[in-house]
Amino acid sequence: MALERRPSRRGREDFAEEGGLEDNVVQIYRCSKVVKGGRRFSFAALVVVGDRNGTVGIGYGKAKEVPVAVEKGIADAKKNMQILRLKGRSIPHKVIGKHGASSVVLVPASDGTGVIAGKKLRPLLELAGIHDVLTKAYGSTSAKNLLKAGLKALKQLRTAEDIAELRGVIFS
Repeated sequence: MALERRPSRRGREDFAEEGGLEDNVVQIYRCSKVVKGGRRFSFAALVVVGDRNGTVGIGYGKAKEVPVAVEKGIADAKKNMQILRLKGRSIPHKVIGKHGASSVVLVPASDGTGVIAGKKLRPLLELAGIHDVLTKAYGSTSAKNLLKAGLKALKQLRTAEDIAELRGVIFS
């Protein structure tokens, strides 16, 4: 699994794999356990993996060290990949995704608008291949819940052709 390092817009570094999948670490969590000799730390990584062409997944990995947690998160994200229905550079219609106490509203935007999203939701949308979208998050701002709500919203997307086929109507 040879990785090619490429700088991203915001100073973070994404890794592009040979298979076309890229990953982005959204957040690292540190947990401590107090033992007789002091504190023992463990880490968890929240990771988004996508091909920038309509396929995306989120993963969560835990380990005693950060790199191992990130690797586990990437493996989990690859197992949970979803194929999305996009319309060109944007989404076909407005959708609302909810998970836990978080709600995410995704609204299609005209060409050239860009991804208007917070720093936790942006990697999900960019790695899914969406270039123009407006977002608004309500409720809890927990990174895990925001990403899961965003993925639920993206899974609700349907194109006009899909709706016509479901209804048995000929789309012209």
